[in-house]
Amino acid sequence: MLPRERTELLEREILSPHAALSCRSKGRCFPEEQCDIRTDFQRDRDRIIHSKAFRRLKHKTQVFLSPEGDHYRTRLTHTLEVSQIARTIARALKLNEDLTEAIALGHDLGHTPFGHSGETVLARICPHGFKHNVQSLRVVEVLEKDGNGLNLTWEVRDGILNHTSRDIAATCEGTLVSFADRIAYINHDIDDAMRAGIIAQSDLPANCLEVLGQSHSRRIDSMISDIVYNSDGECIRMSDDIGNAMKELREFMFERVYLNPIAKKEEKKAQHVVEELYFYFLDHTEELPDDMQRLLESYELSEVVCDYVAGMTDTYAMRKYKDLFLPEGWN
Repeated sequence: MLPRERTELLEREILSPHAALSCRSKGRCFPEEQCDIRTDFQRDRDRIIHSKAFRRLKHKTQVFLSPEGDHYRTRLTHTLEVSQIARTIARALKLNEDLTEAIALGHDLGHTPFGHSGETVLARICPHGFKHNVQSLRVVEVLEKDGNGLNLTWEVRDGILNHTSRDIAATCEGTLVSFADRIAYINHDIDDAMRAGIIAQSDLPANCLEVLGQSHSRRIDSMISDIVYNSDGECIRMSDDIGNAMKELREFMFERVYLNPIAKKEEKKAQHVVEELYFYFLDHTEELPDDMQRLLESYELSEVVCDYVAGMTDTYAMRKYKDLFLPEGWN
């Protein structure tokens, strides 16, 4: 028996009846010979980790634009925290941990430079609109590997597309990643906002802390435990008490942090950078890199330019803007 076959056998013996089994995947868009060692979901996880889009996450904003401190989250560290939380829940519920990890690691690959600020401006100026979850799917289906995509399984692609609270994934694993995403960003954004001096522990809603816990780790543990003990395998859920407290804490973060003028004081500048880059490359297609040039054979110009700008890191976008629009002293 091959190592992959042993793993698939263990999945059938150990996992919940509601878990997605790798041997029963709906497959890939383009059939491939299976690996002797890894299951299909394990291969998907590895492809995402080794992708260029995944590496770029380390230089993309989570909340604070290019923070100077070493300990603020980036889009990459957020992704890793989501993965850790999701895997903990998956293991406790006997769901497929490999599928969960692959979805979690790929869920934010389509995020723009400058976080949701960049997403907002692209949604406004692009003719086809812009949503980061849809772009994450486009990254793995089209943009990676020089336009060939990663050819991931249907279950991973579905989880990536439907990881937001507005959408419902087809698998339990995809649903729990959506919960893990919210648990991660609400709690680590509180931690970062406190580090930045924007809020203090005393500012947090007292009734939420009474339900969820006073510390960062206690709140995460409360949310994870609540999902584990209130989910029946087929339906991933939170209790009303914990769910309402998390919702109120999220609303507090929007009011005091995400829309805070101190945290967002550079937002208009960042949006200006994204907008100027987008319209510049619409008019100067010859300056697009080779991999983007090849996409023009199959996709509209506006879509390809959006792909290029959305894929930029914060640092690359600012450097590109400087090169294109700011004059240098004569040498």
